[in-house]
Amino acid sequence: MTRLAPPGAGHLQQPAGALAAPAFASGPYPVLVVAATLVALVLGVWGLHAWRGGRADRAALVERLAGDPGRGPHRAAFSGLDRRVRGYAWGKRLEGRLAATGTDLTPGQFTAGFAGFVAVAWLLAALALAPFFGPIAALIAGWVAYSFLSWRRQVRTERFIAQLPDLARILANATQAGLALRTAVGMAADELEAPAGEELRQVADAMAMGNSVEDALSELQQRLPSRELIVLVSTLVLSSRAGGSVVESLRNLTVTLEERKETRREVRTQMAQVTVTAYAVPVIGIGSLLLLDRIMPGSLGAMTGSTIGRICVLVALGMYVVGFVLIRRMSRIDV
Repeated sequence: MTRLAPPGAGHLQQPAGALAAPAFASGPYPVLVVAATLVALVLGVWGLHAWRGGRADRAALVERLAGDPGRGPHRAAFSGLDRRVRGYAWGKRLEGRLAATGTDLTPGQFTAGFAGFVAVAWLLAALALAPFFGPIAALIAGWVAYSFLSWRRQVRTERFIAQLPDLARILANATQAGLALRTAVGMAADELEAPAGEELRQVADAMAMGNSVEDALSELQQRLPSRELIVLVSTLVLSSRAGGSVVESLRNLTVTLEERKETRREVRTQMAQVTVTAYAVPVIGIGSLLLLDRIMPGSLGAMTGSTIGRICVLVALGMYVVGFVLIRRMSRIDV
């Protein structure tokens, strides 16, 4: 028997054009669209990479033609900021401090990083603790940034001091062989590793440009101040002025520098616990604030909401700072 269609079935039938939609959705067209999109994205990324590479090559070429080949192409984005920072007196001093640390940072890069670090510290302290701690965290972040430069300079100076006995030995051997002091300095720059090799290369380049031995060594002494370097520079300057037995002086200086290096190492080992204590005290204080805020949420905001609470917080932070400075002063022993 023939099954009759239910009434109104003809009205439920879809038009012929609607029946083609599933065929289009399941056909090769979506694959083609996805493939074309991926190809476009790959070409876009490749084009962006090629464009940035071209800008970097152009910046490197400009810097090389300008006579500053030591500057990398990654600094092109900070070239304008570098010029502005160097236009101020503090920018020139900052450039000298960065040069003494041995880092590749430019004044513009350090200024941008410094501003970002201070802003992030302000924001994190205001959100994690209370808005009152934002400016305090910004001041601490600024101190940490400049302390980082001092620390890098001190580390570089310590490494240079550790290489001074080898430097004095090389200069003594070269002078005994009949070489001039300029030649001996260049030979020491080639044989020694960084930082002594890099610093002596600058001294050799300065003397090659016509500067006197005294001026070139004085610039080295300003970049890396230390008592050992002062003695070595004084010995070399006096020998270049008045002559004399520079070989014997350098050999005696080598023995003295070796003894001082061992003494400094022993003192540093003995005072390591005191140094760690100096940094542990403020860390414990900041950790107690975080712990208090986690135990009692909103307690720091309530405490800094009144004038008395703010004064108490500032007094406590001041005591931590005084304790840190006193411990660091007591643990500092000049050898």
